[in-house]
Amino acid sequence: MRKLFVNLKQAILITITMFILCGLIYPFAVTALAQGLLHHQANGSLLEINGKAVGSELIGQSFSAPSYFWGRVSAIHYNVYTEDDTVPDKNGQLNYSGVTSGTFNYAPSNPELKKRIEADIKKFLLANPTVKRQDIPADLMTASGSGLDPHISVEAANIQVKRIALASGLSEDEIEKIIEENTEKRTLGIFGENKVNVLMANLTIMKKMDNKQQ
Repeated sequence: MRKLFVNLKQAILITITMFILCGLIYPFAVTALAQGLLHHQANGSLLEINGKAVGSELIGQSFSAPSYFWGRVSAIHYNVYTEDDTVPDKNGQLNYSGVTSGTFNYAPSNPELKKRIEADIKKFLLANPTVKRQDIPADLMTASGSGLDPHISVEAANIQVKRIALASGLSEDEIEKIIEENTEKRTLGIFGENKVNVLMANLTIMKKMDNKQQ
């Protein structure tokens, strides 16, 4: 019986010790380190205008105005809606789908994939009449695994320059400079591809348009 109490005491002490170390000290230490060294990233990499958060560098948003860059298609509409908004499900019923992430998950043999891509191509060509179908970059017609990708390829950004310049009142040179300023290079120079952050580029466009109107 005495040995049982000794073992029980050890177990309780170990449990309390691990709780303090792993449940209190470690989380507080990691949080303090992150806030001290990587404050912006630790708080969601939020972007602010006039002190108000308008998005995150890491999460895409839905843009449809001709004066802004369009991002990749999203099965979950980038979750830019609220509970008051509704989105159609596969049966055409309007339902709030909640905050989520994910892709269309259509197999290559699924006719719905071709139907969805054809609809998006038609929409893009109508808004960009100078662009040829075969020149549309693949990433503009495909969704990311999460449906929240904030980036497009440099080619996908460049192909939208004429439309944006015409609609925004900015010159093509200005739009091309915005692309250059918001292009993120390959990780360590070798991993991935150069890509453009759509939200950050569009915020720059918005600021320039506001300045022209003042």
